[in-house]
Amino acid sequence: MIEARDITKRYGDVLAVDHVSFSAEAGDVVGFLGPNGAGKTTTMRILTGFLPATDGTAKIGGHDIVEEPLAARRAIGYLPESPPLYPEMDVAGYLHFVAKIKDVPRAERREKVERAMQRCGLADVSRRVIGALSKGYRQRVGIAQAIVHDPAVLILDEPTVGLDPIQIREIRTLIRDLAAPREGARAHTIVLSTHILAEVEAICRRVIIINAGKKVVDTPLADLTRDGTRLEDVFARAALRDEAAA
Repeated sequence: MIEARDITKRYGDVLAVDHVSFSAEAGDVVGFLGPNGAGKTTTMRILTGFLPATDGTAKIGGHDIVEEPLAARRAIGYLPESPPLYPEMDVAGYLHFVAKIKDVPRAERREKVERAMQRCGLADVSRRVIGALSKGYRQRVGIAQAIVHDPAVLILDEPTVGLDPIQIREIRTLIRDLAAPREGARAHTIVLSTHILAEVEAICRRVIIINAGKKVVDTPLADLTRDGTRLEDVFARAALRDEAAA
């Protein structure tokens, strides 16, 4: 579902992303980690089509992000750290609006919106104004807008930041269900970017860590922690690797 090959981004003499390659299949939940300034946000912006790569290629759902940009964008759902919500709209009206701008056919729009609300636990608040919802429910609306067009790939940036423990648990359960759904729904490929390592341990099956623009870890979480090693220690070693090499 995601195939990134030698993704590179330069800003003048600054090499922000240095030949990063990885792939992910349907049902994969990948934790995408790195220190501040490591290049992970730049990489995500390239994968979502918001930023062109200097070199390298990437395919989303089999569509090249340069040669087939519209098809690639239709295959991806993106939740930025600050969800793009309109607080004056109600939940259902907002999701219908998003479905329209994401080119969901008119005949399918109602079904897609209702399905997204059901999967995100929003059916009971469908007529509530978004601005009156709790932060946890607003995050649910943010995830619903990312999946309303039923994309193959979801990229979630800090999906639980600022939530209370109950809301965090609910959002984590939702993310797991999106990767391994019931009732024959699509199993999404999920890339989760977060600074909360406990989040990765609770949700992700695989961990990618980049530092100084380079991929330094790409390993199943179970293998990283099999001998009792904490993910925090793995991250610290990866974050310090570039300093040791300098």
